[in-house]
Amino acid sequence: MTITAIIENTSHGGLPTEHGLSLHLRMEDGRNVLFDMGQSDLLLRNAEALGVGLDDVDMAVLSHGHYDHGGGLGAFLCVNHHAPVHMNRHAFQPHYSLRADGMHYIGLDAALQTSPRIVFHDDGPMEIAPGFLLFGGVQGIRPRPRGNRLLFGPETDTQDAFADEQNLIVREAGNIVLLAGCAHCGIQNIVERATEICGTPPTHVLAGMHLAKSGLDAEDEHQYIRSLAEHLLSFPHTQYHTMHCTGVEQFAMLSLLMGERITYLSCGERVEIH
Repeated sequence: MTITAIIENTSHGGLPTEHGLSLHLRMEDGRNVLFDMGQSDLLLRNAEALGVGLDDVDMAVLSHGHYDHGGGLGAFLCVNHHAPVHMNRHAFQPHYSLRADGMHYIGLDAALQTSPRIVFHDDGPMEIAPGFLLFGGVQGIRPRPRGNRLLFGPETDTQDAFADEQNLIVREAGNIVLLAGCAHCGIQNIVERATEICGTPPTHVLAGMHLAKSGLDAEDEHQYIRSLAEHLLSFPHTQYHTMHCTGVEQFAMLSLLMGERITYLSCGERVEIH
């Protein structure tokens, strides 16, 4: 499969960026899958520049109900008239972010939830197409990102539990590829849950890890990232590709600890998995 970053916070080759994520998967059997849609119609412009035909997408998956992953949903539905969009049944609940100037709504456009193209799911795991498995409801004992403390919903006085978050497992040519949008439930917990579902660890993980905006001091942040790197490296045959909310500085720390086992995927870059 070939995975292309259409939207990401950083750019390769001069493509415009936004704070968000959208990945396109081209399978060896010719199927096209969209994972997340960025925050705007920049999705359409970047896809065209990259030669990705959004009208050819056979299926779309939304990782969770934040605007930087689902804000481009309306634009996608306008150019693609047949692909189902798979999301958790909680995705359209309100979501908020606490910023310096107060609380901001960061959820989806509620008017889109009546689209007949949207397929709502419970936590699963469930097969949505041959070789594609969705799962949510991740718990686990590993720490969740500290940045979650700034995120609220469905009420402004309630910390978000991320009941809407779902992850995608893709099987092809002997590979097990795990995709996670922001890993609000904790990337370690998500990888462990995928391992439990599949009976073996994923061969590849593509995920934002939400390490930015941790609020930790430098020493505590370094300790947290060291612990995270050690755990990710304990899966000896897993290759990691990170992006988006991981943060560029935090990726640099991970890279020093994990070496070639982790790379950063910028807008316009591709990952080939065979």
